[in-house]
Amino acid sequence: MITYRAAVSEGIAREMRRDPSVVCLGEDIGAAGGVFKTTAGLFEEFGPTRIWDTPISEQAIVGAAMGAAMTGIRPVAEIMFSDFLACCWDYLANEIPKVRYMTGGQVTVPLVIRTANGGGLGFGAQHSQAVENWALTIPGLKIVAPSTPADVIGLMASAIRSDDPVVFFEHKGLFAGKGPLPPADHVVELGRASVVRPGDDVTLVALASTVHTALAAADELERDGISAEVVDLRCLIPMDLTTVLASVGKTSRLVTVEENPHQAGWGATVVSVVVDEGFELLDAPVRRVASANVPLPFADALEDQVIPTTDKVVAAVRSVVNY
Repeated sequence: MITYRAAVSEGIAREMRRDPSVVCLGEDIGAAGGVFKTTAGLFEEFGPTRIWDTPISEQAIVGAAMGAAMTGIRPVAEIMFSDFLACCWDYLANEIPKVRYMTGGQVTVPLVIRTANGGGLGFGAQHSQAVENWALTIPGLKIVAPSTPADVIGLMASAIRSDDPVVFFEHKGLFAGKGPLPPADHVVELGRASVVRPGDDVTLVALASTVHTALAAADELERDGISAEVVDLRCLIPMDLTTVLASVGKTSRLVTVEENPHQAGWGATVVSVVVDEGFELLDAPVRRVASANVPLPFADALEDQVIPTTDKVVAAVRSVVNY
């Protein structure tokens, strides 16, 4: 078994052993092992020539990583909190994703930007946001958000090997969770969703921490005789809507469960495609369970009012099943 936290460093270490062009950079990722201990052991194994501690400047981190990637290095850059992607947004939105297109493929940016994402731990409004939907609006970026330690390792391998830039969201609320340690050659293809629980009555589409919320809801619903199928998207770009549509074709009902704010969250994209391409599959209106459009509170009781919970998912499922 391995924790989600340790899986991050394990996934990076496997790729650094395999490919000498892989380097890591970020704030306190060296001897300190990262503020969340997600890079523990890397400095001891690979040393300061491949593990670079940086100043406290998101622009410097991402700018240096971009330049390194354009010269043939494969950087893995850490932005400590995903909220701070806003500090280097020009690089992320206007520069990195457009290089390959603007050079006609002559220059690639094989760069991974890792970041701790999401709420549920009472870190407050500026350190708890789930911001996958920020990156979702930018053509040219791939977006990964694993829910299990095995997927952290497998998706990290694919992300680092990608010739396109990848934003890799690691959910803070999952760091302490444990799962099986996958074999040495474990690689998970980007853009391939996973049906983590089969069911017949309703499809729950989730990502990262909300996969566990959806699974808990499915357990509760089962006691009422409702069979919920849970689909873990794993990636937002590429997004595996083929698996989603196949599941909806079986269950005829859809509920998305996302930590992004309801306004412009990724669930809206999933719903729009299902309605556009599979409307005749549906026997009930679709439902989206998402965070409220408010800054996240510090207080646990208030934060639970904002983000998706098991009770909210159960209520949404019952509404579509009883339609």
